[in-house]
Amino acid sequence: MKLSAVAIDDEPLALEIIKQYCTQISEIDLTQTFDNAVAGLEYINSQRPSLLVIDIDMPDINGIDLVSQLQLRPMIIFTTAYKEFALEGFELEAVDYLLKPFSFERFEKAFQKALSKYQIGNTAGDMEPIFVYSEYRMIKIDLQNIIYIESLDDYIKIHLTNSKPVMTLMSLKKIAAKLPPKKFIRIHRSYIIATDHLTSLSGRKIKLSTGFELPVSESYLPDVLTKIKPH
Repeated sequence: MKLSAVAIDDEPLALEIIKQYCTQISEIDLTQTFDNAVAGLEYINSQRPSLLVIDIDMPDINGIDLVSQLQLRPMIIFTTAYKEFALEGFELEAVDYLLKPFSFERFEKAFQKALSKYQIGNTAGDMEPIFVYSEYRMIKIDLQNIIYIESLDDYIKIHLTNSKPVMTLMSLKKIAAKLPPKKFIRIHRSYIIATDHLTSLSGRKIKLSTGFELPVSESYLPDVLTKIKPH
């Protein structure tokens, strides 16, 4: 199993070190590197890598701000020369935080944590549930029971196989960050679907296992086509 990875750092030497480290780990497929964070942001939103190794302190955009702007967030390993950024990094649920200069052994340890998280997140029976606040209580949602999620202004509506829909005050972007990208895909500014419930795509309409149809927006269509292409 290989993880597709992207590295972003404004220092060419730092990028070169990451490249060298990645060549020594057979499970990493470093698909692209960027010394320009804005270009990196566009690439990640379109290509959906599994892992992002990113420096925090960069001139064009702070690494933490960049991660916060991602439509669907991959696993994150932050790198930086400044210890004071560590807390912010972990608040974004980063897999690890590497203080420069870091050794190959330390980099490999961080990657193994990411690989372990990836393997767990992409095994349907092992997907960790999420908890949302609804109707004055915390409700446990098993991810394998989600059919699709709908955005309704400041709320989202989670449609389930085993119970009535659950409404909670949350953005679609925030809930997307909690979902394994191999199991869920955003198809529209208002919809995320579970790929296990996708039965067909006709034009710009997706049909779900329930028979319900949802629109696919033009901006998300390439992601949908990549997800359902024949293997």
